[in-house]
Amino acid sequence: MSRPAFLFVFGLFTASNQAFILTTQKKCVTSLRATVGKGESIYSLPALYDLAFGYRDFEEEVDFLLNTHERLVGRPALSVLELAAGPARHALTALSDSSIQTATAVDSSQEMADYAIEIAAELLDEQQLKSFQYCVDDMRSFRYKNGKDSVDTVWILLGSLQHLTSNDDVISCLQAVQEALAEDGTIVLELPHPRETFSMVECTKNSWKVPLEDDSGKESGELKIIWGDDGDAFDPIRQVRQFTVAMELVGVAQSEGIQNIRQVVPLRLFTAQEIAALARCAGLELVEMHGALEEGVQVDDEMLAFRLVCVLQHLKKS
Repeated sequence: MSRPAFLFVFGLFTASNQAFILTTQKKCVTSLRATVGKGESIYSLPALYDLAFGYRDFEEEVDFLLNTHERLVGRPALSVLELAAGPARHALTALSDSSIQTATAVDSSQEMADYAIEIAAELLDEQQLKSFQYCVDDMRSFRYKNGKDSVDTVWILLGSLQHLTSNDDVISCLQAVQEALAEDGTIVLELPHPRETFSMVECTKNSWKVPLEDDSGKESGELKIIWGDDGDAFDPIRQVRQFTVAMELVGVAQSEGIQNIRQVVPLRLFTAQEIAALARCAGLELVEMHGALEEGVQVDDEMLAFRLVCVLQHLKKS
């Protein structure tokens, strides 16, 4: 199996009416053709999804996640569970840490699981590969199984909890996590910052681009991503936005079988106090909040905080 060619370029990503310059990946079109299927959902097109979020610094984010656990618990995490994992980039990156003995990913998409297993075969050595497990399951009702009865740290990242638009679904998910979590374990949720909810007078467009190259390294089109569009319907009662998600390949021959897609996904916007209350319903408590998956960003920092990162643990008995 050949490894995809990657180069780094700068792209522009906009969110919450702010612009951020981000590092994105330039990916080989041949590799993209080999991994894009014929799915009807953005989540059944894992190669496009993975490419769209290639700007994330997974190593830095995983360092933050593992350091947060060790600081709160007093020992390194030995096991990781990533829920709604998609390509499982955080779980796979965690296995490069010498303390991690097992990493498990859970997602309801078989296409994502197949794609992540391919990535794992490319990125991990033999011992790391034995430590990785991907389960196709529902985040609301999964049961943890990876050599132990409990897991040290659980991650629900990239706003994945937003797919659970009812309180019942969120509580079911958190109860399943609570049952899987070690007695001193940690849970990290990454969500949009609440200021997005309270500034939602009109839905605005979030978009960015990823350049592509062919086998010879020549520019060969680009992937345009829309993650929320102008005019998306927002229900202020339920706090649910009908999120337009689109990926468009430009300058790539359509005869190659690569698929563009556009769909509407309902996503819930959470406040911090809602997370705290829902956590308590599941036997958990909110112990920390941060403004990004990086050290030193306070959740109330008006300049630097652009995410709501919540750290949960088992509810302490009084």
